[in-house]
Amino acid sequence: MTVYLDCAATTPVDPRVGDEVMRFLGKSFGNAGSRTHSVGLRARKALEQARDRVARAAGTRRGDVVFTSGATESNNLATLGLEAAARDSGRHHVVSTRLEHRAVLEPLQELERRGHRVEWVAPQPEGRVTADSILSALRPDTWLVSVMQVNNEIGVRQPIEEIAERLGDHPALFHVDAAQGFGKEPEALRHPRIDLISISGHKLHAPQGIGALVARKRGGKRPQLQPLMWGGGQERGWRPGTHPVALCVGLGLAAKLASEECHERQVRCREFGRQLESALRQLPIHINGDSPHRVDSMVNLSVEGLDARSLIEAWEPFVAISDGAACSSATATCSHVLASLGLSAERMEGAVRLSWSHETPLPDLAGMVQAVQRVQAGAA
Repeated sequence: MTVYLDCAATTPVDPRVGDEVMRFLGKSFGNAGSRTHSVGLRARKALEQARDRVARAAGTRRGDVVFTSGATESNNLATLGLEAAARDSGRHHVVSTRLEHRAVLEPLQELERRGHRVEWVAPQPEGRVTADSILSALRPDTWLVSVMQVNNEIGVRQPIEEIAERLGDHPALFHVDAAQGFGKEPEALRHPRIDLISISGHKLHAPQGIGALVARKRGGKRPQLQPLMWGGGQERGWRPGTHPVALCVGLGLAAKLASEECHERQVRCREFGRQLESALRQLPIHINGDSPHRVDSMVNLSVEGLDARSLIEAWEPFVAISDGAACSSATATCSHVLASLGLSAERMEGAVRLSWSHETPLPDLAGMVQAVQRVQAGAA
């Protein structure tokens, strides 16, 4: 049996979530904007319950949650949607990191094309930026700091709590791309100095195509976002269009379940990772990314003497894995994350990502080890 080990790309939908989504695609199909009859009112009630559930999981309030199509849209709204306010205030400086997902990198590169200056902070060799490096990059005209919570390629946590604490009264807004951490690493996101949080449903056993942006009040004011689309006025006018109620409900239930089962899920993922790495240590592997700060559900590794394609083919009967971030694999370029760690070309060319969930069964670990050993023996 081939075991799916690409949960950092997308997770299977939790059956409980799937059942609820199907209910709202069937009998409870109403438009949440229809307020003149019970079908629409039931949809509105379900939508706001979903908003409450996402808010509780993020340690915030219902009014702070804006539904989007996913973390990519949320990241774009949290960056490009703030540009007008930044220009009005005469500020043109942004601080971010070389580790960010392309859904943050590319909007920030667009801001550079529009005349803003982006300070790209490099990580330490273990794949983690320091709070000192972020804070030292601040200027009086910095209007945004954007640092991801968990890196999507190497699984390393970034020090967002420390950054949030030390930003203090600086006027810059603090944005966190939490696509890989929301519902899995909850405490860090509860810091009130984090102004904007991007959330993706399909990393949390909800369907693809749904996410959220948390936009917290600070000093009684919300971030001055401008919409990227126009027409309809939904979601405070920041994200117009008919609500996909079924998908929103799915995200809400997935967030609720993740909160309730967080500890149990972490324990299962940790034990899975322990057994996986213990078995693979029989091979000449290199772990790419610092283990003490790595989440329990992901590992990026290279096997000496094998490129990624050869390793994936050797393991194809056992596991489905990725040779990098699946959402950027179409570019067929070297990982900017691994390059930022200063890894050798051989390690980067051999890097694969294995990622799992609390429901993932253990693959045939002995078979995986033997498959690599056969390839290495054939190449000798």
